[in-house]
Amino acid sequence: MDTTVTEENVWGGGNRPLGASYGKLMMWFFLVSDALTFSGFLASYGFSRFKFIETWPIADEVFTHVPFFHGNYPMYYVAFMTFILILSSVTMVLAVDAGHRMKKTSVIWYMFATIIGGAIFVGSQAWEWATFISGDYGAVETKGGRILQFVKADTGERAALSDFSKTIADERVGHERKNGVWFYEETALPSYTVKEVTEGLKANPNILIRTETIAENGEKTLLTREESLKKIKSATQVVEGANLIHNEYGSRLFADFFFFITGFHGFHVFSGVVINLIIFFNVILGTYERRGHYEMVEKVGLYWHFVDLVWVFVFTFFYLV
Repeated sequence: MDTTVTEENVWGGGNRPLGASYGKLMMWFFLVSDALTFSGFLASYGFSRFKFIETWPIADEVFTHVPFFHGNYPMYYVAFMTFILILSSVTMVLAVDAGHRMKKTSVIWYMFATIIGGAIFVGSQAWEWATFISGDYGAVETKGGRILQFVKADTGERAALSDFSKTIADERVGHERKNGVWFYEETALPSYTVKEVTEGLKANPNILIRTETIAENGEKTLLTREESLKKIKSATQVVEGANLIHNEYGSRLFADFFFFITGFHGFHVFSGVVINLIIFFNVILGTYERRGHYEMVEKVGLYWHFVDLVWVFVFTFFYLV
């Protein structure tokens, strides 16, 4: 019995699998591995977020600042940053499309817009870091590591330590370097002691303590006046701003993940801006025009779109959920 075996070319990719060049294929390999890295970070964040859900800071109460404006604008500036980054992804698409049509001038302008958008995002992220680190309200930490914040009883708004605590800054300014007991640097933030905060709380009946624990209504637990005076006795130190050890907004893990995840993503954006700059100048010099294609623009475009896509997940997980 004769059996006819038909040979089929099931791969057929040869040296260009899926019709992609070596450079684009390697970029895809990098993006897949980087996606797995970010997935691990976000999964770790999600685990910690829901494990400590009762003490996790509320993003709307943390990211309320807008440059050059005073007031409470929850998530406005973060939304602006997200819009700018997504818009830069659009201009990158237009640059790639212009490259396919060999329109050098259009590639230059669209890449320039992409670089400006990326620079605005990185600068905004640096400003957000500085604001997060310095803080503007302050809180106290208890022996058990809990954070106690202060609010105004009549309005329910967050109260800053300077609103009710007696600072020693005025006394320091009164002394000079040559003959003073101490010297006060004007650039340094006034520091408060637990004793000053406690005395300020006792002297201001309008100030109440709010714990970091989130109640069933989704808001942090507000203590009565009597409970506030009792709770302040367990305070061990004053916390102003956030770092890897202390966090005035609540759980220390929140600050750890904020610095690590947004910092890692910010490094990607910064690297993308630098790479885009290099490609941008090569376009101006006519390097890709002489090669007869703008594949380098397409490859850096893949990286830029990936960075934008990752930020959509970071924005959703970290700021919105």
